[in-house]
Amino acid sequence: MAALEWIRFGLVVFFVLFGVTIFFLEIFGVYRFKFVLNRMQVAATGDTLGIGSCLVGLMIANGWNAASAKMAFVIVFLWLASPVSSHVIARLEYTTDDELLDNCRMVTVEEAEAEGDDENGDI
Repeated sequence: MAALEWIRFGLVVFFVLFGVTIFFLEIFGVYRFKFVLNRMQVAATGDTLGIGSCLVGLMIANGWNAASAKMAFVIVFLWLASPVSSHVIARLEYTTDDELLDNCRMVTVEEAEAEGDDENGDI
């Protein structure tokens, strides 16, 4: 029985530390990237993955009961709401930023294949 508790403890520590690591990488990415759409993508991905991982660790630590079910509902809500809200913000930025094309470059598939052929000889 003690071995199962240690395995459970190890899983809890893994998920919580993984979530906290994702949060720190998210913070680094938000301050590292200069363009708002890149920062927003890192923040949305980090929030969804980091919070989800921490909540899974807390669910394992708590066992299966009503509180764990609530945490599962929070995970589902975040997985549905965070990408949608970040997409809406990205569309707002895309439609209101007059200097958007100064910060990015549109490339067709043919141009990307040609660049790939020039760089390393094959795609």
